[in-house]
Amino acid sequence: MSLRNLSRVLQGSCRRPLWKSVERGYYLYSPEPIHPLPDRTPDWKTAEEAVQVIQSGQRVFIHGAAATPVHLIQAMCDHGKRADIRDVEVMHIHTEGPGLYNEPEYDDMFRSNSLFVGGNSRQAIREGRADAIPIFLSEIPRLFRQRIINIDVALVSVSPPDKHGFCSLGTSVDCTRSAIQNAKYIIAQVNKNLPRTFGDGIIHQSHVDAMVECDDTLHEMKRVELSKEEVMIGKLVAENLVEDGATLQMGIGSIPDAVLAQLGNHRDLGVHSEMFSDGVVDLCEKGAITNNNKTIMTGKIVSSFAVGTKKLYNFMHNNPFVDMCDVAFTNNTAVICQNPKVTAINSCIEVDLTGQICADSIGTRIYSGFGGQIDFIRGAALGLDGKGKPIIAMPSTTKRGETKIVSTLQRGSGVVTTRAHVHYVVTEHGIAYLFGKTLRERAYDLISIAHPDHREMLEKQAFERLKCMPAPFK
Repeated sequence: MSLRNLSRVLQGSCRRPLWKSVERGYYLYSPEPIHPLPDRTPDWKTAEEAVQVIQSGQRVFIHGAAATPVHLIQAMCDHGKRADIRDVEVMHIHTEGPGLYNEPEYDDMFRSNSLFVGGNSRQAIREGRADAIPIFLSEIPRLFRQRIINIDVALVSVSPPDKHGFCSLGTSVDCTRSAIQNAKYIIAQVNKNLPRTFGDGIIHQSHVDAMVECDDTLHEMKRVELSKEEVMIGKLVAENLVEDGATLQMGIGSIPDAVLAQLGNHRDLGVHSEMFSDGVVDLCEKGAITNNNKTIMTGKIVSSFAVGTKKLYNFMHNNPFVDMCDVAFTNNTAVICQNPKVTAINSCIEVDLTGQICADSIGTRIYSGFGGQIDFIRGAALGLDGKGKPIIAMPSTTKRGETKIVSTLQRGSGVVTTRAHVHYVVTEHGIAYLFGKTLRERAYDLISIAHPDHREMLEKQAFERLKCMPAPFK
């Protein structure tokens, strides 16, 4: 069967929206913008009017990160109280803002289900009032496209319609594109402050059921001053592991920021990442990022979401240098590995002496999620040019002075990156290359980059665990 015929079959099998008998025609992954639906326009409503479609027992998807539609969330929670609704499941990756649906007063109305856990959901999950799904970021769209999980109502943010009626999902395309493909009813918060971005996040207003005008200020992630340990990690990675012409992936947080801050003198860097922040803008302004050497989408920054400051959002607005894409594409290892010198820079909570990486929990307490760490760690390792570098970077100790390199992970800790996936581990004390090394060689290298105050203890614990002394690679 040809791709065109397969497309027709799949589109023909799509369910009709619950409230209006019209097929959206927006169900297959495709880089092209969706076509307008003739003779169909959204209803412009107040937030209070729009959310009245939400009923007990439904599943609601919420746009995340910088694009979190706080105005619609507030209206949904107010509606929950007024209408006495019950058992509404709220699905999302990490959202910004207060996350009202997680507050105890809404326990019987809403139950949050995180596909990646943000700070506003941790307490509710810890107390058993909310759920989390362990899943690779790259595979979240499959949940919606294969109808493993179906969405009744989607609450999203969009840029204002252009003269042709097209809007943009702005800073967060990620899994949102697949969620609205699946949703029976779409409510869009139209926000002139949301950047209009190119790529997969283009949606015609005729596919939206209700539009609500609200120009909220976008959520910002302010830059924090880097510690001396983080600065040193940035230098070690930049000077020893990032080559000119490399394709970069950065996770979120101070460690990736520390690396980016040291790359100003590099040349012809590219970006193919699940997310990016202000540090990328700085490197573009310095001419360090050109994307010229990339195999996939040459000449463009490729990402699925972005969180930063207003400087970042201004940079993204109407900028053809940036393509915001479906995370099923950005995080596909078969795509990632085709770019040159893929350098994946991620962080973690702790690593044991055999190389097991915990990045999603603190003991039994869920802290974040799998995200795209393993997508890019594996993508870099499988680089077709053999020059990929999968990197886990972290300070050697916690803020309380406890070692982050441990004999065994805390009881209940989850393994995100396995000991077979890990290649480079970096702390402020050096770089450990673990690929192809035995357990005792790994222990030796990891102890050598641990904080000096903990090395003797780790040597004793290594002997107790391995029944032999750690030894260097021959």
